[in-house]
Amino acid sequence: MPTSRRWAVHLLVVVGALVMLYPLFWLISSSFKPNDEIFSSPGLVPQTVVADNYATGWTALGVPFSGFFANSFLIAAAAVVGNVMSCSMAAYAFARLSFRFRKLWFAIMMMSIMLPIHVLIVPQYTLFKYLGWVDTFLPLIVPKFLAVDGFFIFLMVQFIRSLPRELDEAARIDGCGPVLVYWRIILPLSRPALITTAIFTFIWTWDDFFSQLVYLSDVSTYTVPLALRAFLDSSGGSSWGPMLAMAVLSLVPILGFFLIFQRRITEGISTTGLKG
Repeated sequence: MPTSRRWAVHLLVVVGALVMLYPLFWLISSSFKPNDEIFSSPGLVPQTVVADNYATGWTALGVPFSGFFANSFLIAAAAVVGNVMSCSMAAYAFARLSFRFRKLWFAIMMMSIMLPIHVLIVPQYTLFKYLGWVDTFLPLIVPKFLAVDGFFIFLMVQFIRSLPRELDEAARIDGCGPVLVYWRIILPLSRPALITTAIFTFIWTWDDFFSQLVYLSDVSTYTVPLALRAFLDSSGGSSWGPMLAMAVLSLVPILGFFLIFQRRITEGISTTGLKG
């Protein structure tokens, strides 16, 4: 590729990156602006720097924002553990074990991926209401231990199918049953897919708003997305400065998590779908 063309491509990529990152830069900049300047000035450099937005936003809802962070971390961490455990076991069964109607159940699992949450939320809410779980974390955590995320099951199935079956046969010769084969052979070798599942589960659970809005109504149980929504009043007004300041803080765990495990995400996705 000629040098001039390569520079043109790089310039186009840089411009595109700046366009994509502008909302993030605007969010950070606006968190240091007074309310009357946030929407009156589209520039990224604040005319008046207001650092009090962070202090005000931290206690604006009557309780420290650290409580909302703790709730989000608890739900996200439990969801990660549940998905990694249950989805890996379900994937192992589909990929390695033989049982009646395996192909039918696998097809049903694949079809469940296409069902939007809005179709399932009413019967789920009715069930959890009957169990007395509404306004607790249980509806957001317990289903994760029941292998309800078909996408991650499919991802792990494809990865496990890429592992040589000779490893299973060697383990069986040594006296390992299906459980030990899963625990000692499949699980350690599936580390890239497990890490990918953990990363995406954490990010999606942290960013989830709809499910948490449905099941959580007490302020003490609010997560970060619900707490940010609480800055808006019924008339549409808002304490924009404090809200944007807390929005910036809410991005820190996600950005940090992504930057730390970025290579693992690429590795997990690139090695999924290969067949031995």
